Amino acid sequence: MNRLDRLTAILTHLQTKKTVKAQEIAQRFDISLRTVYRDIRALEEAGVPVIGEAGVGYGLVDGYRLPPVMFSKEEALSFLVAEKLLEHLSDRESSHHFHEAMYKIKAVLRTSEKDILDNIDPMIAVRPKRNNLNLTGKDRLFQHILTALAEKTVLQVQYHALEKDEITERSLEPIGIYFAYEKWYLIAWCRLRASYRTFRMDRFRKLTLSDIRFDNLHPTLADYLKQVEQSEKLTQIVINADKSILKYIQEEKFNQGFVMEKDMGRSIEMTFMTSSPEGFLRWVLMLADHIQIIKPLEAKVKLVKLLEEMLTAQREGLMKSGGFNCH
Repeated sequence: MNRLDRLTAILTHLQTKKTVKAQEIAQRFDISLRTVYRDIRALEEAGVPVIGEAGVGYGLVDGYRLPPVMFSKEEALSFLVAEKLLEHLSDRESSHHFHEAMYKIKAVLRTSEKDILDNIDPMIAVRPKRNNLNLTGKDRLFQHILTALAEKTVLQVQYHALEKDEITERSLEPIGIYFAYEKWYLIAWCRLRASYRTFRMDRFRKLTLSDIRFDNLHPTLADYLKQVEQSEKLTQIVINADKSILKYIQEEKFNQGFVMEKDMGRSIEMTFMTSSPEGFLRWVLMLADHIQIIKPLEAKVKLVKLLEEMLTAQREGLMKSGGFNCH
């Protein structure tokens, strides 16, 4: 990136926040702090009203705006991919808002770039598992949660807990949302349980914004997830897997706590750290004829027990259906 392009990009960056630290600019553009200071000075000399405060960062005088920015072809294509993903991974309202934003983005593109987007649009598809957030009645789920996060507003919800198969009424103080394992999750302080809880967003039967504001100082989402990670009791499980089945577990292994692997010739020795040993073993069951548990011994015993229980259940089901002749 030449200096003129970088100065324009820095100016655009300054418009994204009230205050931007010099270190943030340096990291984004891979330049030194000294270069950041020189670039900021160049913007000031060009008449840009930059406000700088030692130890705080840089900002622009309130009300100063650049003319509409032009997007590059690569940036426009990235927006198109994001639109496809959001359509299938969020609720209808959020997807609608992004579609509207895309119209505004396309409006400032050059004709050649508009043509590229139109031509490539039908060549991109997302085929995730069923998206329960797209169901009727959950249209504004994301918008309510994002508003509550921004305004520190209590959420009133009806939540379906599958473990106990019960629906409870709760008041939640949200601290953040995250996406994992093809599902969206909300982290919040639950007033009913008086503790931090994780809620799968597709299990909300009803969610509304209340008029109640909260002033409690909750940890940031990043800090909370880090605390959970450090406090989780992890179990190390080592398996030996035939190379013939690696293609079936290559992606899912990372969701199961994959740490490292070692080539053993015809097989691969794989090490995992998991907070749910039984959940891990039930995953292994899918390809149990090609996988051996090396350690710990408890995992080996549990896997055999699970196999025996499955075999017994299937045998009993077969007998009830008349599949076996019993004398």
